[in-house]
Amino acid sequence: MNVQQQARLLRAFRNVHRISGATLFVFFFLIAFSGLMLGWKKHSSGYLLPETQRGTTAELQQWLPLSTLKAKAVQAVEAQLPAGTATEVDRMDVRPGKGVVKVRFEGHYWSVQVDGASGEVLQIAKRRSDWMEALHDGSIIEKPLGISGGYFKLLYTTVTGLALLSFTITGFWLWYGPKVLRRSKRKR
Repeated sequence: MNVQQQARLLRAFRNVHRISGATLFVFFFLIAFSGLMLGWKKHSSGYLLPETQRGTTAELQQWLPLSTLKAKAVQAVEAQLPAGTATEVDRMDVRPGKGVVKVRFEGHYWSVQVDGASGEVLQIAKRRSDWMEALHDGSIIEKPLGISGGYFKLLYTTVTGLALLSFTITGFWLWYGPKVLRRSKRKR
């Protein structure tokens, strides 16, 4: 590759780098910020992700049925959160080693931790990390726009992933290209 071709390539990479950066700045900022928060979620003293409580026993034979634990969590939401808060269960995270079941609900970020053996509600807390995760992967946009099936999330992660790959390649060339160009000029 001659010097003029190298210079042209360097200019093209600089343009791609600049235009991509300006176009996707907000998305990269949100991804970086939310990624940082997600990395710290277990070390946020319960602010981003409520700390897992301890139940009375890890012996599953002594636990109540999951249906009973689910009902206790739903009762807790109905009793302690504002009227109309959704009570449809999204998932139940069973932690046998800690003797607890974490119950998460559809449509909001509150969760209830229930003692597996006694059914006692150990904690009702907001899972801010779930909101951060939805911001991080773009799925936070799907519900307000009425998009289902995860297609916006797929498009969002594809575009930002390819842009990050493009930044990596063009950024490397913006660093390395001038060195190659100088070497080529010296040889002439």
